[in-house]
Amino acid sequence: MPQKDIIRIKNASFYAYHGVASDEQNLGGKFEVDVEIHGDLSASFDSDELTETVNYELVYSFIKNAVTSRKHYLLESLASGIARGLLKEFQIIDLVKVTVRKPHPPVKGVVDYVEVEIVEPRS
Repeated sequence: MPQKDIIRIKNASFYAYHGVASDEQNLGGKFEVDVEIHGDLSASFDSDELTETVNYELVYSFIKNAVTSRKHYLLESLASGIARGLLKEFQIIDLVKVTVRKPHPPVKGVVDYVEVEIVEPRS
């Protein structure tokens, strides 16, 4: 199998209303998303055409909509929705890794963040 090319979007930040506790659902908080897109981008190397690769502005827009348009109880559900949606939306993607972070989660202790990482291959 040939080496796949990778596009990464790091630390996209959004204010949203995800979590199990009612305060999280009502007051909201900051969420951070990393996306790693794997696919064959070689057609764009010589053509230098955006249509031959993954338009990361559209990917960012998709992520923003996924994070801000619907409430999730679990980070796992949010991350999986982003991963599956990107695979459906962009046929050039062979595999996507999505990491969702919640800074300063409501736990009884000092924690910088909690994160969930989902890896979803095209089936």
